[in-house]
Amino acid sequence: MKRTGCQIIIETLLEQGVTTVFGYPGGQVLHIYDALYEYRDRIHHVLTAHEQGASHAADGYARASGKVGVCIATSGPGTTNLITGLATANADSIPVVAITGNVPFELLGTDSFQEVDSIGLSIPVTKHSFLVKDIKDLPHIMREAFRVASSGRPGPVLVDVPKNIQLATMDYEPQPPVEKTPDQKPDEALLKQALELLKESERPLIYCGGGVINGNCADALVALAEKADAYAAFSMMGLTAMDCRNPRHLGMNGMHGRFVATKAFSMADLVIACGVRFTERATGNKAKFATNAKIIHLDIDPAEQGKNIDATLPIAGSLRQMLEYLTAHLPQKTNTLWHEEMEAEKQKVTPPHQTEGYLQPHQIIGAVAKKAPADTIVATDVGQHQMWVAQYYPFQKPRTHLTSGGLGTMGYGLGAAIGACMATGKRTVLFTGDGSFGMNLNELATAVTEDLPLVVVILNNNRLGMIRQWQGLFFDHHYMATVLDRKTNFVKLADAFGAKGYLARTESELQHALDQAFAMASPSVINCIIPPEENVLPMVPPNGSLDDIITK
Repeated sequence: MKRTGCQIIIETLLEQGVTTVFGYPGGQVLHIYDALYEYRDRIHHVLTAHEQGASHAADGYARASGKVGVCIATSGPGTTNLITGLATANADSIPVVAITGNVPFELLGTDSFQEVDSIGLSIPVTKHSFLVKDIKDLPHIMREAFRVASSGRPGPVLVDVPKNIQLATMDYEPQPPVEKTPDQKPDEALLKQALELLKESERPLIYCGGGVINGNCADALVALAEKADAYAAFSMMGLTAMDCRNPRHLGMNGMHGRFVATKAFSMADLVIACGVRFTERATGNKAKFATNAKIIHLDIDPAEQGKNIDATLPIAGSLRQMLEYLTAHLPQKTNTLWHEEMEAEKQKVTPPHQTEGYLQPHQIIGAVAKKAPADTIVATDVGQHQMWVAQYYPFQKPRTHLTSGGLGTMGYGLGAAIGACMATGKRTVLFTGDGSFGMNLNELATAVTEDLPLVVVILNNNRLGMIRQWQGLFFDHHYMATVLDRKTNFVKLADAFGAKGYLARTESELQHALDQAFAMASPSVINCIIPPEENVLPMVPPNGSLDDIITK
């Protein structure tokens, strides 16, 4: 059956099981939007307030559902506005397909109205980018985009479709959904070496990263921890791989991680790193990282092995296959001394700081956690609030923590929370700061239009808190451009957007606001006033080690 390029784009989306797309129309995608109108009973388009919001929403949709998120933008500024969201997804290995329109192929390179080099811009921040040059290639490229985005180490893919390709016609034959390329099978000889290291270990520590979440193998990781009698520490991206109530769960390690999780690396004799990149925020001074331990690095992407840390034994391939092999072939271990040492360390907890007259971050996060069911998805923006959530929120299930870990994108959270709501149909909570919220608060209009059960909790210190913290600790209190003193009334702002706004200065006000917000099926914003000079502690200084840790 003859189909236009625009119809083929929508048909292939439906082929892949896509029911929701996020986007913003413009001149070079008007024909795609006309096709969306034609298919409006089969695919739901969410109009965001900005293309960056669309890319973050597609990202959040993917993280929450495990499926590929989809966004659409026009050429020129539409494409450039997507780039931050694509870079965010790329840094955290999130499967997104972005579809952009462009000027007709023969006009590319002529500086036409709203023309940019979409491929040149996107290549550095995507897993792959396609420019469709012939209508005959379009169905294959669309399917290949989904295969590439979801296979191996996931990531975002851009498909740029010039207008003449959108309008051309060809015979279209539907096909079944593409299947991702099977994960690389790990080398069994190397796995046998890993088994020997595990058998010899008396202080094993599993280091869990976002690859465990992306690989849907949290259950396999927990099983190995039980069999190896190991404790587990987590990068921020891997936090939800184990129920926080599990006694083996030590929490996040690294710059703002829990002291016991960071210290465990200096005490362990074996680190089994699963789906992690060993970034400097997690390791600190690499010369002093896990100096008493041998390191097994398990990862789907061989390019990550040896990039930041030289592991004793790097093994590439399917993370699930590797974890299941080790669990199946490892005799049950009991590491009594390791238990005694770690349980003693877990008792050395510094109580959270208290500032008279203010709500404390841990109080706010704890109050939200008591209201939210265990499967509630929690999104964050970037900054101090992000670290407090990582420290204090009691995550119990995989894919319930959405945050920009690799790129650290302020303004990520609201779009991502919208995507999560659309993916699950369930209430989502966004923790944000007054600085981050200001980046993309326009997406509150999207949440209201879609009537989403979204609770936005602002931890408001009237500061760019994390940067102010660094200025105080490392720049002799030179507070340049981080003391906001803005007069924004977030309660009235929420009301103006059509959401419900609340102000919380005390525990009773917070509880009232949460009761009201969680009783509604529409968006709400709770502006929580926290101490302006509160720091995120503990903190390992940049390129520091446990010896340099700041605790007060």
